Amino acid sequence: MKELENLTISKSLSLLEEGDITALQLTEFYLNKINSSKKLNAFCLTTPELALKQAENCDKIIKSSNRGKLCGIPIAVKDIFCTKSQKTQAASKILDGFIPDYESTVTEKLWNENAIMLGKLNMDEFAMGSSNETSIYGPAINPWKSQESNNNLTPGGSSGGSAAAVAADLCIATMGTDTGGSIRQPASFNGVVGLKPSYGRCSRWGIIAFASSLDQAGPITKTVRDSAILLNIISGYDKRDSTSAKKSVPDYESLLDSDLRGKKIGIPKEYLIDDTPIEISKLWENGKELLKDAGAKIVNISLPHTKYSLPTYYVLAPAEASSNLARYDGVRYGYRASLESDGRINDLYKITRSEGFGDEVKRRIMIGTYVLSAGFYEAYYQKALKVRKLIEKDFNEAFSNGINAILTPTTPSPAFELNSKIKENPVEMYLNDIFTVPTNLAGLPAISIPTGLSKYGLPLGLQLIGPKWGEQEILNVAYRIENDAGFNHKPNCWWND
Repeated sequence: MKELENLTISKSLSLLEEGDITALQLTEFYLNKINSSKKLNAFCLTTPELALKQAENCDKIIKSSNRGKLCGIPIAVKDIFCTKSQKTQAASKILDGFIPDYESTVTEKLWNENAIMLGKLNMDEFAMGSSNETSIYGPAINPWKSQESNNNLTPGGSSGGSAAAVAADLCIATMGTDTGGSIRQPASFNGVVGLKPSYGRCSRWGIIAFASSLDQAGPITKTVRDSAILLNIISGYDKRDSTSAKKSVPDYESLLDSDLRGKKIGIPKEYLIDDTPIEISKLWENGKELLKDAGAKIVNISLPHTKYSLPTYYVLAPAEASSNLARYDGVRYGYRASLESDGRINDLYKITRSEGFGDEVKRRIMIGTYVLSAGFYEAYYQKALKVRKLIEKDFNEAFSNGINAILTPTTPSPAFELNSKIKENPVEMYLNDIFTVPTNLAGLPAISIPTGLSKYGLPLGLQLIGPKWGEQEILNVAYRIENDAGFNHKPNCWWND
């Protein structure tokens, strides 16, 4: 069924409604592809029985007025979303055997619209990582290969499995989370579209927390239109999440508009960092020219506190993580260490957490505990909160001066080889988020669109940042870039068994 490859959500919905394909055919096609693509390790759990049952139901209601907006669309979700009666582990040993009896708000909205669940996707442990190498399941593999080497590449992180699955056509779309770039960076590395909504646009209820003031769910898709479709569905206020906003949700898909005449696109000088590879600078220049040709005005702007984003993030995020992960103690659920008969409860906590958490998670817990401790709280944590406000203020001033969207590279490089950074220098890995972290600190929406290839044939992405609640603005600009850039490259299917 070669004709089913490369389908988008919008195209699939048309085919299903016209009767050219059935939901069951579509679901079986993707389940077979997942089964023959285990080398990529993108999925940590498949749910074929559930998927086929859902597909059969979709075929019964596909012509009815009761069908959902995603009726018959097979998707998969990151292992960080709690899914009722399905194993949810956040790629960590410490949640071994955890099966929630409730559903996250985001995934509940998907299933209510008759989306079909193919399974759960690999990720960095507790979403802490930029390469998918901290996962208890082992790393997911990028489906792209460099023309320079045949070595396996990272799919990025933490939503590495989500991006790899879309790029390899193992499902039509996926759902990820973004705390410091965890949707956009893997989207760029895999040549797909990744959208991080404004903080508060989507409910965080039922998402296993990393850093509560930064985490946000979002779609990874093949097209900008598909991102708009999914954003419509997952957005909205949720009384179970006090951080979700009581904001009206536009019809993002119907409002897509590629007319950029008169739009002002900001170019922040601070994003031109030292040692930026020539191909990244060229990609950025090409993006500017493309927008100029579309009638937009390119405006140089300054975001002076951007340079403090990474150190600010790596104070605040570990601090919140150390608090959120304190609940994993081996008593109520998940992994529990074995103790001698005379062992004490404190020994249980210590050994369980030592054995259950991976090195990167333990590193961040210790950093977070340190910056929150007496004597350092004022010096680090409180100071980081003040700098975060300054970073947010920089963005607000730019948008209040008439800037419609900000254009930057998504990442400082294409995908790199697995094992090339994580063991030798973890700090170098953190630098991979240099262009994405500021938007999380400011709570702004941002999207990555594939627009070119590196000199060795790997995908590169451009990022658009919008004002708070300005998802429509960046979707429209991204829609025009997508159309004009014409990125239609696909990885060679080397991974098929």
